[in-house]
Amino acid sequence: MATTLAASCHSPPLLRPMSLLPRLRLGLSLPLRRRALTAVAAAVRQDAATWTQAPLSLVAPASADASLFHVSVDVSDAPDLAVSYTVPGQYLQLRVPASDKPSFLAIASPPSFASSRGEFQFLIKRVPGSTADLLCGLGRGDVVELSAVMGKGFQVERISPPDAFPAVLIFATGSGISPIRSLIESGFNANERSDVRLYYGARNLQRMAYQDRFKDWESTGVRVIPVLSQPDEKWSGERGYVQAAFSRTKEILNPLLTGAVLCGHKQMAEEVTSELVADGVSKEKILMNF
Repeated sequence: MATTLAASCHSPPLLRPMSLLPRLRLGLSLPLRRRALTAVAAAVRQDAATWTQAPLSLVAPASADASLFHVSVDVSDAPDLAVSYTVPGQYLQLRVPASDKPSFLAIASPPSFASSRGEFQFLIKRVPGSTADLLCGLGRGDVVELSAVMGKGFQVERISPPDAFPAVLIFATGSGISPIRSLIESGFNANERSDVRLYYGARNLQRMAYQDRFKDWESTGVRVIPVLSQPDEKWSGERGYVQAAFSRTKEILNPLLTGAVLCGHKQMAEEVTSELVADGVSKEKILMNF
């Protein structure tokens, strides 16, 4: 699914309850119309209860080419929503005033930010004409609507304790790095594991977010391996796609003691999963948040 999911995945068009009213005036008998109006009224009440209004506290480019944006939402006045985010990899829907269609967005900040700072942070891929595009055009103080927090997130307990799974391979592409940031900064005992690698793919450095965080991530025990599919001539690191870079530098010492975490393009996730399973890594130990 939205980082916007996974990075970013968009839901099918949704109709708000009030948009159904004109349709109910056509072709229904009076008893059926009354029953339908009652159902719509209930849906309106549920819709109002499901969505929480909250102001933006930050909208700023997250990449040099402005294809990715940092977006922060102040949820300090919605403590129940803030504390409901408990596991890295969880996500929610976000609506902007100019569009009825929500975006599914993975939360990039760790759960501790929500409880201590009253803030959700997101990494948004700006796609022209989308809700995400409208969101990136807003500014500090503009109000958006948030759904309840959804999903089970990354079930890290499946690759715990660290001594049972000393190797964890992490794969992310594009804005799929968003929930991976949450995982790394929440802590999953990476410094107690012998081999934790993050293969992070982007077109080029101008489209790669969070470069300023790489040193901090490495200090926690995560080796960051940037992979660029269209780098300039000065680039001396890994080239191509994430799955190809992994194939070249695989080095799985013991597949039974190896876990993995994936978020990003569907093709990458499918190819990496197939390769890991072929090498003997249990599919139950390959974590995804959607």
